[in-house]
Amino acid sequence: MRIVIANQKGGVGKTTTAVNLAAALALMGDRVLLVDADAQANASIGVGLINREPNLYHVLIGTASLSEAVYPTEVEGLYCLPSSPDLIGVDAEIKGTPGWEYRLRDVLRGTDYDWVIIDTPPSLGTLTILALTAADKVIIPVQAEYYALEGLGQLLETLKYVVNLLNPRLELLGVLVAMYDRRIRLSREVYAELRRYFGDKLFKAVIPRNVKLAEAPSFGKPGVIYDPTSRGARAYMELAKEIRHAKVKSLR
Repeated sequence: MRIVIANQKGGVGKTTTAVNLAAALALMGDRVLLVDADAQANASIGVGLINREPNLYHVLIGTASLSEAVYPTEVEGLYCLPSSPDLIGVDAEIKGTPGWEYRLRDVLRGTDYDWVIIDTPPSLGTLTILALTAADKVIIPVQAEYYALEGLGQLLETLKYVVNLLNPRLELLGVLVAMYDRRIRLSREVYAELRRYFGDKLFKAVIPRNVKLAEAPSFGKPGVIYDPTSRGARAYMELAKEIRHAKVKSLR
């Protein structure tokens, strides 16, 4: 299953979710490919891969194969197709060429991973469209804050556009509440509003604000490895269990 983590708002936990969900699934024994489709390359850094070449940029422009650009991480079963600032140039190099929207989908075709987790930039531009066209499911992380629903309408319209014109199999897997602080009344109220709006599409797992999750990238480790006992790590393990269960249900 290919899952894209998407939200055009920055700072909502997209990369933290991509890295830790991918690592959590690998810890459960699955083979996982983490694809860093953001030129900031934070997901790559989060698994200890810095300035690797070739990377996703070279794969998308056709100067390297997927196998040449995938690297193992220190988490057994977790592999990464890293990014670099060069990825900014993809828009100019491939957009407008025939079938450009399917470039990432075609690259990933035939891979034998149990999961492909794709991190995306905080925008609805070329890289996000490439990721959505390549994916089966979408996870939308949102913060439990006043503006949580702001911009979600635009994202949902983009998903509808991709489904109608590019990728009819794409589905919303769920909305994930991240950076949640149950001590704050506003957080609880926003969570309740999201539950009313999204119903069973809101994940039961909730990701708390957690210092260990924030520290982990500076050590080049996913939070679930850096401190497996932290509340944040345990929450991502619960999310992984929930997603694995959803996959099993879908196959029945």
